[in-house]
Formats: sequence, C-alpha cells, structure tokens
Amino acid sequence: LGAGMAFWGDSIRPAIDMVQRAEIDYLCCDHLAELTMSMLTKRMERDPEQGYTPDIVELMNAVLPTCVEKGIKIISNAGGANPRACAQKVAEVAKELGLSGLRIGVVTGDDISSRIDGLMADGIDFANLDTGAQLQSVRDRLTRANVYTGSEGIVEALEAGADVVICGRVTDVALYIGPMRYEFGWSADDFLQ
Repeated sequence: LGAGMAFWGDSIRPAIDMVQRAEIDYLCCDHLAELTMSMLTKRMERDPEQGYTPDIVELMNAVLPTCVEKGIKIISNAGGANPRACAQKVAEVAKELGLSGLRIGVVTGDDISSRIDGLMADGIDFANLDTGAQLQSVRDRLTRANVYTGSEGIVEALEAGADVVICGRVTDVALYIGPMRYEFGWSADDFLQ
C-alpha cells in the first residue's frame, strides 16, 4: 500500500514517486476533510458536474499510465460530494491518455441529506457533541449531511474488478483497510488478537 496524498491540494509528487519506484499494489489517496466537504458541496451547488476534488485530474494524468502498466490499483476519496462525477472525470482522463478497458468503481452511500427529516422523525436527535443542541435547532441551515462509511464498498468494488475506486466520505483508514480486506479475505468482524 502506498499513501499518495493526505488532503486536497497536497503534492502529487510522492504518489508519482511511489508508482514509479516503489513496489506497491495499491495507491491510496485521501483528499477529504470536513471543511473540504463543505467547499465541494458549494461547488456542486453552482455546477452539478462538480463536487469532487479537482486535483484528481492532475493526479490521474501523472500516475494512471504507470498504474495501468504495473497493475497498481488506485483508491481515492476524491469523489467528495459527487463521486459519480469524479469517476466520469477519471474515465475522461483515461480516454485522453489512450487507456482503454479501465474499470472504475464508485462507492456511494455516505450522503444522507434526503434522510435527515425521516431519521429525526424516528427519534434520532443528532445532538451536537459539544453543546448538546439538537439538529432541529439548525435544520433550516443544513446544506448537506454525510456519514463516514467503512471499507465495505471498497472491498465490493475491488471484488468486481475495479482498477480505480472512487469514494465519497469514507473513513480515512477505509482507504487502506479496504484493499487489505480484499487481499487477505478478511471479513468485517475479523479482529487481530
């Protein structure tokens, strides 16, 4: 496993060096933070084809040919608020690079915006951890609601043969646990002793 990036705007140089010089099977790139999700949501509100971190284009242009050549799979949460649009952009980059047959998996399920009112009606209060205030007190200002998902979607995408896995808001460690679960056949309830 190679750690290619740690945040939106991070240097892509380590990712390039890893795919060119290291012996890795997976390049895992973390692009997201809570503030990043807010910024990506704003971008998507202005343009429905946005909502992902734009640095994915530079990253893919730089590493995708070598990754395809060496069989290195890429796992990234650059999908942010719009993983499907991000996957489409990755497909466009691959086409521009003359790479065919690339399989791109998309992991969704983190956006629960449309379910908030129903969940609150079911008694979930979404209390603020610091103040105890209920979400209802700021519901009219809520623009987006995402949950951290685990590694399950990444595992499913790899099992389906994905060469690139684009995620929305997964836990940071899911980017690494996902390929390990896939490689070693670990189930979600396998714990180290």
